[in-house]
Amino acid sequence: MHDHWSDLLMADHEQTEKVIDALETLWRDHAPDPVMVAKAVRYFSEFADACHNQKEEQHLFPRLEAAGIPSHGGPLAVMLAEHARSQELLEAFRSLGQRVAAGDADAADEMLSVFHDYGALLKAHYWKENDILYPMGRRALGPQDDTAIVAGIQALEAGLGTDTRQRYQALAREITQGRIDDLSAALDRSVVAAILNTLPIELSFVDADDCVRYFSHENQAKIFPRSRGVIGMTVQNCHPPKSLYMVEQILADFKAGRRQSADFWIDMAGRKLHIRYFAVHGSQGDYMGCLETVQDVTAIRQLEGQKRLLD
Repeated sequence: MHDHWSDLLMADHEQTEKVIDALETLWRDHAPDPVMVAKAVRYFSEFADACHNQKEEQHLFPRLEAAGIPSHGGPLAVMLAEHARSQELLEAFRSLGQRVAAGDADAADEMLSVFHDYGALLKAHYWKENDILYPMGRRALGPQDDTAIVAGIQALEAGLGTDTRQRYQALAREITQGRIDDLSAALDRSVVAAILNTLPIELSFVDADDCVRYFSHENQAKIFPRSRGVIGMTVQNCHPPKSLYMVEQILADFKAGRRQSADFWIDMAGRKLHIRYFAVHGSQGDYMGCLETVQDVTAIRQLEGQKRLLD
C-alpha cells in the first residue's frame, strides 16, 4: 500500500510541529544555544520552507486549481498568503538566528519573539491544511492526480539530495530528543484514569516481567470479572491451564519481536467478543509489556448504512 499525498504532507506537519514544541520548551527554560539555533535555522529553512512548502506549491496547489479550487479566493488563496508570511518571519528568524549563532546575545530576545510568531503561524496553517484544504483536495482530485502529486513530492525530495526525508527526520530527532513529552503528560492522573474507564473497551496491562499492573473499569460491570488482587501476580497464574500455552507463546513472540499483535474473537452469552493483544514499546523501541483489550462488538457488527445526525 502506497502513501497518499495527504499522508506524506501531514507527516511533514507532524514532524515540524514536534520540532516547534521542542524548541519552545528548550528556549523557555534556557538561553538559546548557538549550536541549537543553527540546527533550527537549517531545519526550517531547508525542510519546512524549501522542501515542504515547495511540495505543495509545485505539485499540490496547481492540481487543486486545475480541479476548480481558485488560487485568488477561498482556502487555497489563504494558504498561499500564509506561505508568503511564513517566509517573511523565517527570514527574520534566520537573520537573528545567525547573529545569535555568531555569539550576539543581544539578538536572542528578538529572535525568540519572532520564533514564537513563526511557530504559531505554522501550527495554525497546518491545522487549516489538515482539516480543510486536504479533505477538499481528496474530494476534488482523482487517482491520476494523486499518483502525480506523490511522484512530484518524491522527485522534489530527490532533487534536494540523497535520502532527503531521512536526513531531515534525523535532524528533527536531534532537535526534539528528550525535549517533548507525550501529550498525556499535560493531563492529571485522575483525568487519564477517567478516560481509560470511559472507553467502551476493557484494558489490561502486563509488564515486561509478565506481572499484571493494571486493568480498567474496576468499579463497573466487566465482561471478564477481575479484582485488584490480581495486581502484581504473574499473568501465567491468571489463566486456566488450557489457554496457558497460548499466553506464553504470545508473550514470547512479543519479546522476540516476531509478532506485534494477536487477535481472537469468541461467542459468549449471545455476544460476539473481540479480544486483542498488543506489544507495548517505549519511545526507544524497548519492550514494556503487553496490552489486552476486550470489546463487545455485537452491536458494531450489526451496523448498516450511515448515521450522520444526532438522535
